[in-house]
Amino acid sequence: MTLVRRIARPLLASIFVYGGLDAFRHPSAKAPAADKVVKALAGPLGLPEDTELLVRANGATMIAGGGLLASGRFPRLASLALAGSLIPTTVAGHPFWNETDPAKRAQQRLQFVKNLSILGGVLLAAVDTAGKPGLAYRARMLGDAAGRTKASVAKDARYAARTAKREARLKVAQASDALG
Repeated sequence: MTLVRRIARPLLASIFVYGGLDAFRHPSAKAPAADKVVKALAGPLGLPEDTELLVRANGATMIAGGGLLASGRFPRLASLALAGSLIPTTVAGHPFWNETDPAKRAQQRLQFVKNLSILGGVLLAAVDTAGKPGLAYRARMLGDAAGRTKASVAKDARYAARTAKREARLKVAQASDALG
């Protein structure tokens, strides 16, 4: 893992661990704000309509995802889970469109945009392969390898053998010139 990833992942994860601990420990403080989102999503997603339970579950997701991201274990999966937990948190926690007071509206809008920025960060972390081939590339290569015929494998082997013979002859010629 590069130095940047060792530093950036825990920094990005810290807001989730901190917020997740608060939500897990004190779900009743966040339940009133989350109630509208829970009522809108619980039915279609088949979730229980217990707002405090879902706030606590969201907090647990943030703690687990943040811990995994910070430690570099399953960072792509952890980032996707964090992105999924951030969306309802942002909609429930910062509904600037409902505020009538201009100062409160500006503050909520700022927090909303901050969360969108964090969402961008976790989405980047979700697609970061750390220099390794992604799943789509691996699947394509596996498909290409499976589709190769015995004849094409044999042809490649003959080509490799001819190339090795040429390289050996070239080395012998270079060695005899050096002795010369």
